[in-house]
Amino acid sequence: MSERKSLSVIAFPGAPNLPVFAAMAHGWFEAAGIDLRFETTPSSVHQFEQFGVGNFDIAFTAFDNVVAYQEGQGAVELDSAPDFRAILGATQIELSLVVQPDITSVDDLRGRSLALDAVGTGFAFVLYGMLEAMGLSQSDYTVVPVGATPARWASVRDGMHAGTITIEPFTSIARAAGFTVLARSGETYPTYQGGVIAVRDRWARQHVDLTERFLRVYRQGLAWVLDAANLEAAKALLVERMPEIKPQAATAVMSSLLSPRSGLTPDGGIGSAGAEQVLALRTRYGPEGRSLAPVARYCDMSYWKRVAAEGVA
Repeated sequence: MSERKSLSVIAFPGAPNLPVFAAMAHGWFEAAGIDLRFETTPSSVHQFEQFGVGNFDIAFTAFDNVVAYQEGQGAVELDSAPDFRAILGATQIELSLVVQPDITSVDDLRGRSLALDAVGTGFAFVLYGMLEAMGLSQSDYTVVPVGATPARWASVRDGMHAGTITIEPFTSIARAAGFTVLARSGETYPTYQGGVIAVRDRWARQHVDLTERFLRVYRQGLAWVLDAANLEAAKALLVERMPEIKPQAATAVMSSLLSPRSGLTPDGGIGSAGAEQVLALRTRYGPEGRSLAPVARYCDMSYWKRVAAEGVA
């Protein structure tokens, strides 16, 4: 048996964490000799402040966050030189523009405020592009940094802002509460690389065995979640770990999560078209408006390729 090692992961709250929940519930991390500390983040700023200084070994984050902080375009300046790399494509996220029930068209958003994680993140850029395609310029509304999806949804639910962008399960939770999905990102951007598993390059090179052990267990959890025979058990586990998901919303959440268009990535790859879209949006809306490096600069898929070649245990 492999030597026991501690490993810390920081992730955004959301249904895409289900493969980790499954692996934890089945004891697969324990069996692989991993003492896992898994925490969720209130915002991308907090996540990269903690991840960047080594308080966490692995981050479940947006691909754009990896690009932004690697390029020095993050919402905050980090103390150390960035060396972030995406090592697995976790989700092909579809973002939803959730708005107050009284809003029936995009024109109703003129002069209103929208809640974001931070104003210069990839998901913010998706929102700007969506609204531009619908006829609004950035001067037609205001954006307010609020934090990760739970905080953004709460701010809209409580009437503080007119709308926000959400991922599952919060999109289905909002719909069940009577709020409106005004648009979905897939209507404007059919492919968009959403979530990835990321490491600090120097750390991963020094911990190859531990990195690959983690990916091996993640792959077990992913395979279990994607197995149709486990649908009801997976749904029950998700509701158990995220009690804010009400039974009437759970089926819709799972449907989105299991769709390769809007949810988990079955093969763990990072699609070139989706990743290029991330870079194109950052080039367009980013602080310097400059062209970014090729996608490969921000990725190291070697760990995942070795694990994937082994098959699922």
